[in-house]
Amino acid sequence: MYADDLTAMQSRESLSRRKFIAEASVLALAMQQAGAGDSSRASLKTSATSKKSNGPTKAVKMRALFAGGGGPPHFESIAAPRLESDVAAIVRPLTVALCDLDVPYIANLLPTQRPYAVGHEFTAEVMEVGESVMTLKPGDRVIVPFQISCGGCSRCRSARSLDCTRVEPLSTFGLEPFGGGSKWGGAMADLVRIPFADAMAIKLQPNADLVAMASLSDNVADGYRCIAPHVRPGDEVLVIGSASVGLYAVAVAGALRVPCTYVDNVDARLKVAERLGARVISAVADGKSFGEFAVTASCNSTPGGLESAIRSTTGGGTCQAAGIHFRPVALPLLEMYRRGIRLVTGRASARDDLPAILDLIQQNRLHPGDIGATVVDIADAPQALREPLSHKTIVRMSG
Repeated sequence: MYADDLTAMQSRESLSRRKFIAEASVLALAMQQAGAGDSSRASLKTSATSKKSNGPTKAVKMRALFAGGGGPPHFESIAAPRLESDVAAIVRPLTVALCDLDVPYIANLLPTQRPYAVGHEFTAEVMEVGESVMTLKPGDRVIVPFQISCGGCSRCRSARSLDCTRVEPLSTFGLEPFGGGSKWGGAMADLVRIPFADAMAIKLQPNADLVAMASLSDNVADGYRCIAPHVRPGDEVLVIGSASVGLYAVAVAGALRVPCTYVDNVDARLKVAERLGARVISAVADGKSFGEFAVTASCNSTPGGLESAIRSTTGGGTCQAAGIHFRPVALPLLEMYRRGIRLVTGRASARDDLPAILDLIQQNRLHPGDIGATVVDIADAPQALREPLSHKTIVRMSG
C-alpha cells in the first residue's frame, strides 16, 4: 500500500504542477498581449481600476505591527495600500503565523538596522480586486504565498516562482531584513496588497481552518519540500528538528506514509513528533550519525545538525538543508561525492508546491494544525511577542 500511495501522490503532484504551469502560461499570454513582457523586473501599469470591492478599503492610514531594530514589537500607523495595477488585489489578513525566521528577528537575536513590518505567512479575505483579476472576488478567503511572483514570466512558468523575473530578487512580504524589500509590507496589518492576485492567491475551502492554514505560505511548504520531492517507495527519512519546519516535515512524512525518525533535544517538540507518528530520538545533533536513511532533512541552522544529516544519509541518498546558515559551514564534499550523496539547499518555492499540499489536506491526509500552536489576538501581539515563543505562534487579526 505504501508504494501505491506514494506513486499516486507523486502522480497527483505532477498533475498539480502541470496544471499550475498551464495556468501560468495562459496568464503569460494575457500579460504579453497587454504589453507586459518578462525581459526585465518591471511593474505593470499603475492606472488601476477597481472591479469590485467588499466594503470600504480607501483608508489613508492603517495599523501594522513592527519589530526588530533593537526595540520591542509595536504598532505603527502607516499608509494603507492601494491597488496600483489592474491585476492586483487588496486583502484583509485573517490569521498570520510567525515563521521560524521571524522569531530571532523579533527577539533582536538577529540584528536589523530598523524595525520592519512583520508577517509573511497568512490567510486573508479579498476586499478589492483590479479590473483584470479573473479568479478572485471580494469575500473570497485565500492563502497567500510569502514570495512575490507574477505567474507569467519564464521562471514562474517553469515552477521557479521563488525568483520571479518581474520583481526584485528575494521579494517577499514581511521579510525586509532578509532582503525581501519594504515595498510589499507585512501581513500583521489591516490591509495587504497582492500585486499579482490571480498568480499568487489561492482560494480556500469555505470550511478551512484558518489558524491551521496560516503557515502554508512558507513553513508548511518548507517542511513539504524536505520530504515529498525526494522520497521513493521503501525509503525511510530522518528529520533533525527545531521550531516548526521539522515538525511540518514529520507531518508530511506521515501524510505520505513514509517511516520517519525525528531528532531534537526539546521535549515539547519530541512529544509532538511522536504524536505525529515519528520514532523520536532525544539528542543534540552534533555531527554524529543517527543511522542510514535515504532522505535526511536538517531543519536547524547549526553546523552540527547539517553534518549529522549528511552523515546519516545512505549512499545515493538526498540530504535537504532547510536551515539558514548565516556563517560558512565546512562540508565533507569528498565523502559526499564518493558516496553519491546529493545535498539540496535554497529557499522553498511556496507557490509551486501549494497545489500539492492543498491536495494532501483535502484528502484528509495532511493536518498542519496537528503540530499545535499558541494563538494570540492581534491586540495582544506586541506584548505576547516579547515573551518566549513556542514552536509556532499564530495571530488572529480580528482582535
